[in-house]
Amino acid sequence: MATTSVTFRMDDSLKKQVEILFDDMGLNMTTAITIFAKAVVKQGKIPFEISADPFWNEANQAHLRKVVADLNAGKGLIEKTMEELEEAAYMPME
Repeated sequence: MATTSVTFRMDDSLKKQVEILFDDMGLNMTTAITIFAKAVVKQGKIPFEISADPFWNEANQAHLRKVVADLNAGKGLIEKTMEELEEAAYMPME
């Protein structure tokens, strides 16, 4: 089977982290990316779920901007218990 070279760009820090992880698995970058590509072809899709991080959605960002503005204006009071805050961390934002 003929092979070809593929070139792509990746953040240097991410590359170093993933190379360490692949090495721990006994893989090199080429083998790991080839495994991924074969899984994509076999399944006809990305072989794992890809979803947006809700932290970055516009509603949450607007809320965070308001909180920061309130804190900067000296209006920052915590009105919830730590238990309520921990519980809210596991609930999706509306």
